[in-house]
Amino acid sequence: MLLSALIDWSRWQFAMTAMYHWLFVPFTLGVGIIMAIAESKYYRTGEDFWEKTAKFWQKIFAINFAAGIATGIILEFEFGTNWSNYSYFVGDIFGAPLAIEGILAFFMEATFFAVMFFGWGKVSKKFHLWSTWLTIIGATISAWWILVANAWMQYPAGMEFNPDTARNEMVDFLAVAFSPVAVVKWFHTVLSSWVLGSIMVMGFSAIYLLRKRHTRFAVESIKIGAGLGLFAILVAIFSGHLSAIQITKHQPMKLAAMENYWNGSDDAGLSVIGIPNKSAADLGNDAKEDWVFNLEIPGLLKFLSDPSDGYTYLPGINDIVRGGYTLPDGSIAPSAEERMANGKLAVQALADYRAATKAGDTAKAEEARTVLKDNFKDFGYAYLESPADLIPHITLLYFSFRIMVYLSGLFLIVFALALFFTSKKRVSSFASKRWFAWVMILCIPLVYICSQSGWILAEVGRQPWAIQDVLPLNAAISSLAVGSVKVTFFVFLILFSIMLVAEGSIMWSALKKGPDTKEEHK
Repeated sequence: MLLSALIDWSRWQFAMTAMYHWLFVPFTLGVGIIMAIAESKYYRTGEDFWEKTAKFWQKIFAINFAAGIATGIILEFEFGTNWSNYSYFVGDIFGAPLAIEGILAFFMEATFFAVMFFGWGKVSKKFHLWSTWLTIIGATISAWWILVANAWMQYPAGMEFNPDTARNEMVDFLAVAFSPVAVVKWFHTVLSSWVLGSIMVMGFSAIYLLRKRHTRFAVESIKIGAGLGLFAILVAIFSGHLSAIQITKHQPMKLAAMENYWNGSDDAGLSVIGIPNKSAADLGNDAKEDWVFNLEIPGLLKFLSDPSDGYTYLPGINDIVRGGYTLPDGSIAPSAEERMANGKLAVQALADYRAATKAGDTAKAEEARTVLKDNFKDFGYAYLESPADLIPHITLLYFSFRIMVYLSGLFLIVFALALFFTSKKRVSSFASKRWFAWVMILCIPLVYICSQSGWILAEVGRQPWAIQDVLPLNAAISSLAVGSVKVTFFVFLILFSIMLVAEGSIMWSALKKGPDTKEEHK
């Protein structure tokens, strides 16, 4: 009971920190591109208007940049404080991309940030423009290494377990840094950040349209945001499909849970909208209906399978737990209970190996090492209490996925309409479309809901694993008093809330003042 409470509070603390952190990061990545585009227009035209536009969005960028760093540092520290077993077990691998992010990318963006923000009039226009672009490129490189670390948790590769140290060690840096999961995750995350930044810029600009202030600034910013956003969301849809294919290959339980998909098929339907009727507690209760109601498109789920291997069977929750179905390589999938038994063999073999090594019994140590190697792929299953532990929160995943998808469709329409309304033939009447200004403002909270839903799907869908199939949460946790985690949870909650209010207040003051352009205020 105490361990369960410790895990729950530690998860809540990490989730809260991550969600606060993700309020700032995507806006930073998105508005960074827009400020760089605005300065590029200033460099090309020499027009004072574009200089002031670039400076305004750089101010907004700087506010979010600082808040993102503050929350990100605390997030990384929590790996050592709350998840020390995790840090010990895989620190040699997981820490490498984070170290590179800190040494290379962070210093790159921080150095050029100083030139960008304080260098106006002190360096040449060309050097300043390069500094602006390199700032956002540095921030995007930072995202690469952080997402490499996260992708490795979803798809551990390039590692080998060392029984002498009881740690996983990196044996292939390229496999870690450029795994297919990392590449797709980076593209999808950065593109979704551009979508969020574009929506935010358009929403802020819409406030000026409603107030009939800084009209040209608002229209031009909306045009840039809509163009960037439309490109980003179209490519993000494609990268999201690639991500779904990878999930079917490497995390089939995540796919099954987000689709409330219990029994496998070669021709399963894709749910459009429904209400799931089962949870992990209903495992084995085949008589209970899977849905309260469900509207689905027949046969569509198979398009999430990898077309290159010709394998169209998608296992459901029951299949993954019970095993017995044929895998793409022709082998038969083991049941959860078989994997748990194999995991216990691996754990015992590790203990036998270390005892034999200490006693100097080389033959027995080698025998134990062989057993460990043969069963290590199931090592983490030894720490599960029951097969039902493998099933994440179905209802949360089901609706998170659909919120993300349907809101993305809304933003696609908004971007397309914004480009249509700001075209040369229609831009003169754009400022009078107050209803559309309100739509853009309404999209501000919706885009954050969409963004957070994507991360809920990615991270909750991996549960109960800290590292997919390698280390469950109950083996990754630190030995802490539950009370201390509760206290720090509320301390961080208060601090982050104060930071959010302060950041919002500073940003609102900047928005009320507006860009220092010379256009008329109507």
